[in-house]
Amino acid sequence: MAQAPIAHGAGGRSTQARNLHWLLTNLVDEVPGILSVAVVSSDGLLLLSSDPGQGEAAVHAEGGGPRGSSADLATIVSGLGSLTSGAAKLMSGGLVKQTMVTMDEGSLFVMSISDGSLLGVHATPDCDMSIIAYHMALFVGRAGHVLTPELRSELRKSMESAQ
Repeated sequence: MAQAPIAHGAGGRSTQARNLHWLLTNLVDEVPGILSVAVVSSDGLLLLSSDPGQGEAAVHAEGGGPRGSSADLATIVSGLGSLTSGAAKLMSGGLVKQTMVTMDEGSLFVMSISDGSLLGVHATPDCDMSIIAYHMALFVGRAGHVLTPELRSELRKSMESAQ
């Protein structure tokens, strides 16, 4: 069955890209303790990121390109996702749903979105881990149907043209 074409609105962004951006902005706005968020494709490409400490201007989608901690977080999320998937295969554990790393100065959460895409959150050391995990699960549930192959392709092309 053919997918409906992606409708583009103001600024050249599709409705789906704007919806994903809106979901990420809501995650950042609703959850205290978040330092940085990255949505990463299965091949490690940063698709969407946010640095809530710098406000709305720091939310990047499509043409913004990776910058600073967002690019670093995308790299870490991709690597951790690959490592935990490999461990799950070796242990016959099935698919990895969530990974959490606690550190003295923060926490890192990684959740699978769909077909290899990942959501990564870097949070403060005093964050409420259960609240962050809950809101990440809500994001994943909502973004799973939005983050289609067509949208990932749109975001990839936008990132490539911005470089």
